[in-house]
Amino acid sequence: MRETIIERKTNETDIRVKLNLDGTGKYKNDTKIGFLNHMLDLFTKHGRFDMEVICNGDIDVDYHHSVEDIGIVIGKCFADILGDVRGINRYGNFYMPMDEALTLVAVDICGRSYLKFDVDIPTQKVGSFDTELVKEFFLGFTRGIEATIHIKTFYGENSHHIIESVFKGFARAIAQAVEIDEKFKDEILSTKGVLA
Repeated sequence: MRETIIERKTNETDIRVKLNLDGTGKYKNDTKIGFLNHMLDLFTKHGRFDMEVICNGDIDVDYHHSVEDIGIVIGKCFADILGDVRGINRYGNFYMPMDEALTLVAVDICGRSYLKFDVDIPTQKVGSFDTELVKEFFLGFTRGIEATIHIKTFYGENSHHIIESVFKGFARAIAQAVEIDEKFKDEILSTKGVLA
């Protein structure tokens, strides 16, 4: 099984993430941030991973540190499991409709950190969650995994729907990228022979 547990403790957050890439979509996410829990549940279910995220952060300040650091730790879990990325598809992409919203997510697990986040979210908050933190989550994830990730929402009106299309689309795209290609399971998908 491709699985790991990573813990990270700072003066701002105390995080434990358990991830199994070959799961069935089971989740137990307790970030103390209701909307983020919902998005991580969706990510886990639609990626068909098994994931547990426990975070105790300084949410009395705001949600920024928790959201960013959770992204980093989840990204590091993927990196830890994938190692030299031998045998995986490496690339994944998915168009995700969510009612009136449509988002494209494309992923290259290449050892180079780059995020293109082209998502217009019409409101500043969904419930108590600052919508600008969606980008911060994906910046953290990108740094943790060291991948190139492009996220573009073509249209949408409801902020919740737009963000949900992002997380679901990301789940499907990265699930495709980390899938083992049986034809090349002992190779790295690069003419260089290494990534980065």
